[in-house]
Amino acid sequence: MQNIITTIDKWASEKPEAIAYQSETEKYSYQTLRQWSDNLAQYLNEQLTDKAPIVVFGELEFEMIASFLGAVKSGHAYIPIESNTPLDRIQLILDVAQPAMILSVQPWPEEIAATIPVVAPKELQELFVTSREKKELVPVEDKETFYIIFTSGTTGVPKGVQISHKNLLSFTNWDLKDFGIEPGMRFLSQAPYSFDLSVMSVYPALCSGGTLVPMEKAVINDFKKLFSFLPQLDLEVWVSTPSFMDICLMEKTFDGAHVPSLKIFQFCGEELPRKTAEELLRRFPNAKIFNTYGPTEATVAMTQIEVTAEVLARYDRVPIGYIKKDTEVLIYDGDQEAAEGEAGEIIIKGPSVSKGYMNNPEKTAAAFFEIDGVPAYRTGDAGRIEKDGLLLYEGRIDFQVKLHGFRIELEDIDHHLEKVSYVKQATVVPKYQEHKVQQLVAYIVANENDFEKAYQLTKAVKEELAEGVMDYMIPQKFVYVDQLPLTPNGKIDRKRLMNEVNS
Repeated sequence: MQNIITTIDKWASEKPEAIAYQSETEKYSYQTLRQWSDNLAQYLNEQLTDKAPIVVFGELEFEMIASFLGAVKSGHAYIPIESNTPLDRIQLILDVAQPAMILSVQPWPEEIAATIPVVAPKELQELFVTSREKKELVPVEDKETFYIIFTSGTTGVPKGVQISHKNLLSFTNWDLKDFGIEPGMRFLSQAPYSFDLSVMSVYPALCSGGTLVPMEKAVINDFKKLFSFLPQLDLEVWVSTPSFMDICLMEKTFDGAHVPSLKIFQFCGEELPRKTAEELLRRFPNAKIFNTYGPTEATVAMTQIEVTAEVLARYDRVPIGYIKKDTEVLIYDGDQEAAEGEAGEIIIKGPSVSKGYMNNPEKTAAAFFEIDGVPAYRTGDAGRIEKDGLLLYEGRIDFQVKLHGFRIELEDIDHHLEKVSYVKQATVVPKYQEHKVQQLVAYIVANENDFEKAYQLTKAVKEELAEGVMDYMIPQKFVYVDQLPLTPNGKIDRKRLMNEVNS
């Protein structure tokens, strides 16, 4: 495959009625996907003169996918933003990205007065189905930015990871080849489009003539509905975080006998616990279970291993896999390569490495560099490589963690916590279980207040915090102290608190 867009459009020519997207109530063909994205692309081409990115605002709707492709076909990168994102964060993303336009699949929040055009849901729907004069389009290609995913930043300002067409092509070709994906398979689409795990469903599915099957939050949050719903989906490829799988495994009938269609499991976004892997092998003996690894900055994932009984017998901690052929992993001790077999920071080198953070040269320079003219990225993850090339994960070097698949900068939460009116000083630490973050614990020096009980204070802190951060960033436990421990340099001693929480 040489081009993402032409490959997806090819299916509209070869199998126009094949289903690209099927929800509980709607289904859309590849022909519709091409028509809608083409019509939108022509409109964008007429309206926009510069190549600034386009924000797409919504949930897991088909209109989101059509908007992504429409933007890219007109030469614009897209920025997915979930409709439940806090207003402060939306504003920060707009400030960083300086987009050309906002496409609202869901109604745009009135509280944010955008200075750029906002296409409302009804208008967007009309644009999809209205044919326009066909003018030559110049789609995104090669090293041009295809999409931008915003992660959390250490100063409260999110970082926009720029992924090029070349990056995405490298990932998608690898995914289709190394995981046994066959044309026309049905993929679970569960991760929000603002979370790069979603890319592992969207582009392998659409480039192979498969079907995206979204699972909305209303279903996920209703266990009874979830478990009655799952067998009806006829899913063949399961893409999720291990955390979501742990929820599904709570249902005893979630197994190969009741869901026989499932052939491939792909996990990414956080560490795959051994217990989860063992239970899946037991329940789905005929399926292939893959663990993968990769930061957003290296396009979703770049290692994989099929988890088998033999692998689990050999390793206590599930390995993160073998490195894809066009990519190299180096283990660094500081700024030099570590000795063979030694642990150190994982450095990723190759065509899936991002060009850097959007409009943030300082952060880009700190994390991205070149080795022999090839892009490289400092992950902040610790690992080591075995003689056969297998990469083993050994935890975080810095204070960046993953919870339920979402990457979180602890300092980002600190920053927002200290803006809460009831908080004088705060820091957040992770509590681990089996090498996996189970919860975030906030240590807080509180301002004087009138609350009689700690839980009342906690409720008020959480409510105010939710105005600035995503739900998954809100700590699950709050500890109130008179003062926070300090290092000899006068900094908050986060490591000491981590040891306390995990002792």
